[in-house]
Amino acid sequence: MSGQQRPPIIEKAGKVYIYDQLRHKYLLWTPEEEVRQQVLAHLIDDLHYPKGLIAVEAGLRYNKRMKRTDIVVYNNQGKPHMLVECKRPQTKIGKEAIFQLATYNNALDANILVLTNGDEMICLRANREENKLTALESIPPYK
Repeated sequence: MSGQQRPPIIEKAGKVYIYDQLRHKYLLWTPEEEVRQQVLAHLIDDLHYPKGLIAVEAGLRYNKRMKRTDIVVYNNQGKPHMLVECKRPQTKIGKEAIFQLATYNNALDANILVLTNGDEMICLRANREENKLTALESIPPYK
């Protein structure tokens, strides 16, 4: 995914903005937002996930607290299929980040879990019955 084309970026009034093709607007640029936009472009342009099945920064209730997910991809029945957590490029992808992703998934019950900092990506298939996560080589394309 690191070879992805960079989403459009503009500067206005001394601030930098990055284009969000899902929400059709420019957002304030941050390193994490750039990673999120690269993942969205990969999901939509390369893997052919329909925009209508993707939610960005959706609310999630966990331990009586509201959290925000970076990206959730739903299946055609409206159930979470994939949960994507984006980190800034300097953030190391380790056990703590994987634990956070798996913890969020307790509330969503998605089949595919993705964790990325733009350079590294971990993709896992969740199996609730066996309480097991299995590594995948990449994000599966939309079927």
